[in-house]
Amino acid sequence: MNQESSTQTDIAPVLKPFATIGGQALYLVTDMGKMTIFLFLAVLGLLKRPFRFSELLKQMWFIGAGSVTVIFFTALSSGMVLGLQGYYSLHKFGAEGMLGSAVSLTLIMELGPVLTALMVTGRAGSAMCAEIGIMRISEQIDALECMAVDPFRYLISPKFLAALLSVPLLTAMFDVVGIFGGYLAGVKLMGVNSGAFFSGMQQSVTNHDIRLGVIKSFVFALLLVWICTGRGYFVQQIRGAGFGAESVSKVTTQAVVISSISILVFDYLLTAILL
Repeated sequence: MNQESSTQTDIAPVLKPFATIGGQALYLVTDMGKMTIFLFLAVLGLLKRPFRFSELLKQMWFIGAGSVTVIFFTALSSGMVLGLQGYYSLHKFGAEGMLGSAVSLTLIMELGPVLTALMVTGRAGSAMCAEIGIMRISEQIDALECMAVDPFRYLISPKFLAALLSVPLLTAMFDVVGIFGGYLAGVKLMGVNSGAFFSGMQQSVTNHDIRLGVIKSFVFALLLVWICTGRGYFVQQIRGAGFGAESVSKVTTQAVVISSISILVFDYLLTAILL
């Protein structure tokens, strides 16, 4: 018995790295499974009646209307920078007339969907994660379940639908304001011909380019609302999150980071697949 115990003591340090890797892999698989089931239940909640239209309007106001200011200034500054840098690059080749094309395609296909999703993640996604996390640690979600109220239909699903409707609209606004910023910088400040600016934009932007931007905005909206609400919902089950207010704080930061990285990764994948 003593010899067997001694053998196990000798082997334990050797197996410890494998146990750590296995435990981490098991945690990741379990976490991905929970998040997948969470997404399924959130989508299922959209089909249940009665649907909470008042909550949907409230969330659309919070996610959409509440983000207009930050989207406006982000789009205007991004468009003006694109206009100046585009003029500087195209001027070397005597192709200033292509400025409208360069600005509009860059905004519609790339910067519009990505920057809009990142701004909404930072402003509304973090708030949704903190709200759901606080409701979880204060046992408000448990109370809903005790009263036979489906927390997905009541809390989560309206946020999903509001994000899927609001983010594409904000992206469209970003594109329009960004192009206006490029027009101000290129035409009004640098002297590019106004007709050439809009003519180049009209000839180069196709329905496929607009469709790519719309698809990206829908996918990014789903990613940000799924990750942010899901991390808040499972706040007490996330490894290393701590307890109480500390756990909500850490999980909110984690949700914003994971959402932002996911948006950038899916941006590349969607561009590679659909371009």
